[in-house]
Amino acid sequence: MDLTSSQREILNTLVNGYEATESPMPATEIADVCDRHVGTIRNLMQMMKSLGLVEGVPGSEGGYVPTDAAFAALDRDPEASGDGETLGLAHGYDRVDVAVESIDFTNVHHPEKCRATVTFRESVTRFSVGDPVIVGPTPKSGLVITGQVEATDEGRNVLHLDVARMEAPLER
Repeated sequence: MDLTSSQREILNTLVNGYEATESPMPATEIADVCDRHVGTIRNLMQMMKSLGLVEGVPGSEGGYVPTDAAFAALDRDPEASGDGETLGLAHGYDRVDVAVESIDFTNVHHPEKCRATVTFRESVTRFSVGDPVIVGPTPKSGLVITGQVEATDEGRNVLHLDVARMEAPLER
């Protein structure tokens, strides 16, 4: 299913919020996270309901919940909720733990051209092009990646990094 980047961002926000709380997410919360007007969110949710991506839950504790089709549209497994590896991430002077889906590299044979694509379970809206970041260490190899944000894909929760340095402890 082809979703616009805005639709994908809003759906990702809903899925992330639902996974964190296992309860419906109100339109006002989605609007706050996505920095959109609540009316815009409600309109998009109606369209997503017609596509079978979300269900509305009425009442004071209501909101929206993603369907299995929403997970499929985002290439995520609803059964693997919370299964992303939690890694440390330093952004500016703050260190936070984030769930990372994957880290993919290009041009690792050319250190000055090495790039990494890091896919998160959370929104990447707080990142801007040029921000320095440190990701890691990864659980199995202890890899730490230092670099600078080259681009963000907020709809897919992806950071594209220009890798300045990679380190992993040597095993004996």
